[in-house]
Amino acid sequence: LSPEEDLFVAFSPERLYSGAALRNLATYPKLVGGIGPRSGERAARFYASVLDAEVVLLSSAEVAEFAKLADTTYRDVNIALATEFARYAERIGVDITEVIEAANSQPYSHIHQPGIGVGGHCIPVYPHFLLAKAPELELVALARRVNDAGVGQAIRAVGRVLGGLDDVPVLVLGLTYRHGVKELAYSRALPLIERLRFHGARVAAYDPLLDPDEVEACCATPWRWGEPAPFRAIIVQTADPAFRALDPDWFPELEVLYDGRNALRDLVLPERVTYLGVGLPARGGRARAGAAAGG
Repeated sequence: LSPEEDLFVAFSPERLYSGAALRNLATYPKLVGGIGPRSGERAARFYASVLDAEVVLLSSAEVAEFAKLADTTYRDVNIALATEFARYAERIGVDITEVIEAANSQPYSHIHQPGIGVGGHCIPVYPHFLLAKAPELELVALARRVNDAGVGQAIRAVGRVLGGLDDVPVLVLGLTYRHGVKELAYSRALPLIERLRFHGARVAAYDPLLDPDEVEACCATPWRWGEPAPFRAIIVQTADPAFRALDPDWFPELEVLYDGRNALRDLVLPERVTYLGVGLPARGGRARAGAAAGG
């Protein structure tokens, strides 16, 4: 078979946000590139016949694939930059969300949000495709290290407030890689729980998308919503809206809440409880110790 005569090959990257696939297919431009012009044109005609979105014919399959790598790697690097900003914001005692909102009021600034780390099928994965062929891409590699380090930052901050984690009961809220998506792919909850246990903590977990058997099979002792428990620390790993209904009275021994997604910043906590966000001023309890750990 002769390419471009008998055999036609094209590449079109997946550009979907989990939970919104059909809506994305209808709105995001569909990128297409072939191994030659005839391959690309045939693929573009096919997608134009089945999609309402704009179809963009690129010069080659390599360009189409690289566009996907560039898109996802850009987001990974941007999140890493936001996370670096967050660490400095903790050091000087300012609110990184206010900083980002102010910076992004200028049309050329598009800073993302910091957090405990990056999960999912795409963003933490595609940069490694680049690095496999081009290990000299220092910024890409550094961004991966920064984002993967979020788990360690959380553990050190909690451990500093509590004076260690040995035999400490800890609750992890959110096991999926993102709220609203029942998928554990590269979820930061998995290394978080593993490393908490390494430091001696007794870990329980809750996720509104998983039943107790699934939580236990995955990685942790299941906690049932609303059940009083002696947790001394809570670590928020996803920004599920359900967590806003958390009642601190369920946890009479709670000393620190580490909000890895800044989702519970408005939750009213007892004065004894230290609240630590990502790039937010620490408050309550041993706020000074927690802030020092986060910095």
